[in-house]
Amino acid sequence: MAQTAVAETGHPQEVIAEKPWRPRGNPWLIALTVTLATFMEVLDTSIANVALPHIAGGLGASSDEATWVITSYLVANAVILPASAYFTTFIGRKKFYMMCVVMFGVSSMLCGLAPSLAMLVFFRILQGAGGGGLGPSEQAILADTFPPHQRGQAFALYGLAVVAAPAIGPTLGGWITDNYTWRWIFFINVPVALLSLYLTNKMVEDPPHIVKEVALSKKNGINLDYFGFALLGLGFGSLEFVLDKGQEDDWFGSHMITFFIGLCVVSLVTLIYWELRQLRIGERPILNLTLFKRKSFAVAFVLLFVLGFSLYSSTVLIPQYVQTLLGYTAELAGFVLSPGGFTIMLMMPVVGFMISRVDPRYMITFGFLLLSWSLYRMHSLSLQSSFKDIMWLRIYQAASLAFLFIPINTISYNGVPQAQNNDVSGLSNLARNVGGSVGTSFVATMLARRSQTHQAVLGRNLTNGDPAFQARIHSLSSFLQGHTGAGSSSDTIAAAQGNIYNQVHSQASMLAYLDIMSVLMVFCLAVVPLVWIVGKPAKMAKDAPVH
Repeated sequence: MAQTAVAETGHPQEVIAEKPWRPRGNPWLIALTVTLATFMEVLDTSIANVALPHIAGGLGASSDEATWVITSYLVANAVILPASAYFTTFIGRKKFYMMCVVMFGVSSMLCGLAPSLAMLVFFRILQGAGGGGLGPSEQAILADTFPPHQRGQAFALYGLAVVAAPAIGPTLGGWITDNYTWRWIFFINVPVALLSLYLTNKMVEDPPHIVKEVALSKKNGINLDYFGFALLGLGFGSLEFVLDKGQEDDWFGSHMITFFIGLCVVSLVTLIYWELRQLRIGERPILNLTLFKRKSFAVAFVLLFVLGFSLYSSTVLIPQYVQTLLGYTAELAGFVLSPGGFTIMLMMPVVGFMISRVDPRYMITFGFLLLSWSLYRMHSLSLQSSFKDIMWLRIYQAASLAFLFIPINTISYNGVPQAQNNDVSGLSNLARNVGGSVGTSFVATMLARRSQTHQAVLGRNLTNGDPAFQARIHSLSSFLQGHTGAGSSSDTIAAAQGNIYNQVHSQASMLAYLDIMSVLMVFCLAVVPLVWIVGKPAKMAKDAPVH
């Protein structure tokens, strides 16, 4: 296929239009292969949360020390995520992906064998580094494997891994730790990693533009940007540390948190300047910041941040609410989320089918409106809410996420050259993961602060001078004395006061949960106009040539 162009001299010149590269294997088998490892990695980010008390007890550590098992993983993950595209330039995407699978599998086995907390944290750093390269590599593989009109269906598989895994992680983690030992939450990754490694070696291949980049790097010599990578590690590593430990250490009330906030800001500002300088002198930057010149990618980046914020906030919020206020077990709390996971599994293929037929902007708008409505409906929750009520609210939330994940990821690749697919996937995953970390930190901070505020307001009239309070104390005291046979009235009065305090504390916490839902609802509604900044996407041709 050829087209004719006219040069400045006025003479026609022939411009060759090349047909886009497609892999030799079945694209859907390739999609299943790469989704397997990503599901394993995303599952591991949530499955370890419920096992922290068991890990602390098994290794003789405190609960605060055990949280480093989570923090170390998140920090290493955040550093590798945006740099994954950079490393594929030197070693190839398939080789990089397989190296990440090997590192994740081996470090998972070592985590299960760890004899001490210090060794476990070290192996979790390696595991986070290996896992950080899986998601971006898979997304880039899918973008290159499928033509534009099928990307939505391919991203539906990826969405199942990213959205459903955090929902079933707590349930699976609780079941494993209750019935076996916490070490098996790491051991189960090993056979999955081996299977993924075998299938990847057989089915996945690098496209020509990756092969060409690797050959060019070998010819010119591998010149790694050590300073840029150091800035990247300091910036995003400090950010994850601050988000994970901020509420625990009282934010700016802690000198350590303040120091890391300053380090994060200085590192990221310097990184932006350094990366732009690398572009000016013709060097390969670690972060391709030129992507933000594209309106569709810049908007998609923000929307993915909001998606991650909402997804992880609600995933943390609901189990915490039912366990702390309604007395659910960890396994029962997981069952509340499970129907939402099944809803996503049902909706993702439907949305993937619709994406090539419906304007993605309409789908994203509908998704955010449905998510906002479900958060508004959560204001009906109380301390008497039933399992069924909570389950249905979660199903509505899950249905909205299906309408967000696929269309947002699809528009992020709109108009981007195939050679930059790796850069898009790395930054897109970074936006979602950082959004999730910010959302989790936001929930922890606001829950603690708003609970204190509501408790102070509710407790204003609970004084000895208030007749209603005194009448309630004597009523409860008489009830307890008649049913427990306690001889001392002072004991029953103290018990009655403790009972009222527990009621106030529960009501204050319930109001704090409602406050968080209100903020999330407003946040989701606020980004709806942003969707329409993006122009109408071009029609996705089935096999449009690349000129």
